[in-house]
Amino acid sequence: MKLIKTEDAVGHVLCHDMTQIIKDTYKDARFRKGHVVTEEDIPVLLSMGKEHLYVWEMTPGMVHENDAAERLAALCGKTNMEWSETKEGKIELKAACDGLFRVNSDKLVAVNSVEDVMIATRKGNTAVRKGDKLAGTRVIPLIIEEEKLKAAEQAAGEKPLLELLPYIKKTAAIIATGSEVKKGLIQDTFTPVVKDKLAAYGIATVSITYSGDGVENVAAAIAEAREIGTDIILCTGGMSVDPDDNTPGAIRQSGARIVTYGAPVLPGAMFLLGYYDDGTAVMGLPGCVMYAGATIFDLALPRIAAGVEMTRADFAAMGEGGLCLGCKPCHWPVCPFGK
Repeated sequence: MKLIKTEDAVGHVLCHDMTQIIKDTYKDARFRKGHVVTEEDIPVLLSMGKEHLYVWEMTPGMVHENDAAERLAALCGKTNMEWSETKEGKIELKAACDGLFRVNSDKLVAVNSVEDVMIATRKGNTAVRKGDKLAGTRVIPLIIEEEKLKAAEQAAGEKPLLELLPYIKKTAAIIATGSEVKKGLIQDTFTPVVKDKLAAYGIATVSITYSGDGVENVAAAIAEAREIGTDIILCTGGMSVDPDDNTPGAIRQSGARIVTYGAPVLPGAMFLLGYYDDGTAVMGLPGCVMYAGATIFDLALPRIAAGVEMTRADFAAMGEGGLCLGCKPCHWPVCPFGK
């Protein structure tokens, strides 16, 4: 650092906090360490009795923390995201809309492996609301070598590390299986739960059908739902190994390409997901969706609502974190389930 006259400090970086005291009114850091002095700051500094300042000697190949934070934020992306102002070498990213937040995990690890840089994010493949905090970026020292920033940029690659996908699936058809429900022997308590979960992602339930049991009956109900043209078809119940539980067979008979029947998630192991050639998603929901606070359905639905076609590998990766701890009361989604 070097000592210079305050009048000559424009464009220089302060080495320490500068406290301003106004009797009975104010006592705090008026200028923070790392602040870049502007023309407007000079009268204020002089009024504080600061005729000389210690500033950093910026040398070629070095970058100030504010500029560095902006370069790191640029690696994250901007689509459907809002950036905070750069403050004390930090930038926060927030959601500009509801949607599915995704992270390129391997690239993020590669960036954070570069010395003196950091990008912290919330967990990827999770649902977020407009205004939710997504990530924060900064460098560790006040000034950083240009070559370290270039290494981080190279590690990130050309595509953004983060993305926020708005929900695009808007309509759903629910097929409630089971003869006991169709005959009115028991009340349908499954459909209201599913409707509420869909509505949270802006998905309207436009059709509810009571199919009864049997592969042919359920498959016929699916065919009717497809004729309506909904984005998602959900079959509730009939997913276990009991002789009368024919939902998986009916979904197969309907022509769906089955991605998975079964998932390493509890509750929700008997979940089924498939797709039709037109992109319509079809799901078989096990009974736990009706009564558990959070299940496999809550983990998969945000991705499906955002139009992300899930794969078998996506479900295989859910095993770690896929065990609900059954907390009472349930704290979902502020809990480790699915993370």
